[in-house]
This record gives sequence, C-alpha cells and structure tokens, in this order.
Amino acid sequence: EVQLVESGGGLVQAGGSLRLSCAFSGFRFDDYAIGWFRQAPGKEREGVSCIITRDGSTYYADSMKGRFAVSSDYDKNTVYLQLNSLKPDDTATYSCAASPAEGVTWSWPKCRQYEYDYWGQGTQVTVSS
Repeated sequence: EVQLVESGGGLVQAGGSLRLSCAFSGFRFDDYAIGWFRQAPGKEREGVSCIITRDGSTYYADSMKGRFAVSSDYDKNTVYLQLNSLKPDDTATYSCAASPAEGVTWSWPKCRQYEYDYWGQGTQVTVSS
C-alpha cells in the first residue's frame, strides 16, 4: 500500500527554521514526483515545491524560492522540505503528495496543478511573531 507520512512540524518563532520530512513507502523511488503543499485556515491549498526523483529536478513557487529547499534521500525513501526564515504567514498544514513521474513533462506549473495520486496527512507548522 502506498503511504506518505509527514513529520517535523512544530511551533517556531519568526526567523526560525524547521525541516519537514515526507517518508513514503509502497512504491519505487526511481521515478516519482513528490510535491509539497500547504494550507492555512481559511485559505486555499498552495503549492510549495516539488522534486522529481528520477533526476533530482526541483521546482518552487516563486514566493518560496530562497527560503525553502526540497531535497531527497534515496536510501531513506524520504523527501525533505527545509523551511528557513519563517514568517507568521508561513503558518499552515504542510502536506506531501506523490505521483508517478513517467510520461509527464515537469515544470513548476505542472507540479502545482497536477492531480497527485497519493497524499500524506500533513504536519502543522506554526510561526509566532
């Protein structure tokens, strides 16, 4: 069974950092798109970043570039999202999602709009001012 589990969220002061993890199982790491999304109360879900495991290509929402970084660890079957210089408006539930990457031409708009096959339960990030 395909499963994605996020962890690493918590409460942090503005300017601080967190490292989120998305551990996945039940599918091969070789050729998948792993997306990170967030959703704050009262707001629509927002794309954050994605990584294509086949070649390590990464994509980011313009507003996230420079502060956030996505990476992967093949041996651990885990994708990470490093959150730096956090702001109160970064407060949200952060979720990861996965879909097979084969046959798709990837770009940030594609990562953001793609209908992912599998989702994790999310991890809460709260940034205080």
